[in-house]
Amino acid sequence: MQQTNRKTLRVVAAVIFRATAQGQRQVFATARGYGDWKGWWEFPGGKIEAGESAQEALVREIREELASEISVGKKIADVEWDYPDFHLSMQCFECALVSGGLDLLEAQSAAWLGADDLRSVKWLPADEAILDKVASLL
Repeated sequence: MQQTNRKTLRVVAAVIFRATAQGQRQVFATARGYGDWKGWWEFPGGKIEAGESAQEALVREIREELASEISVGKKIADVEWDYPDFHLSMQCFECALVSGGLDLLEAQSAAWLGADDLRSVKWLPADEAILDKVASLL
């Protein structure tokens, strides 16, 4: 019997909301700029480093990837997803932009999506798993 030692990646995702001038809520999403999943959309974030809380990792990752500061609110979802080469354990938090312009230092593009266009992009499978929850918050 073959045994596979699948690596588990522990990550966090920022579900960053804003209100438009018309009072509608939107969520920020980015398209990956590298790797096997290049061009697929996700909520920004990244790996939790040793000794970091999920919230600390999220603040650091957004600073590194988007040159911006966020406030981290309540957890909105936990996602467990099996990709072909690894298992993803993702904690997703409701966030707000505090400062910065959400500069794309790693992603190839980004968009603010409302309820009507939330599913208009090709989401990574693990991120797609929380779209119903995100839609309920828009």
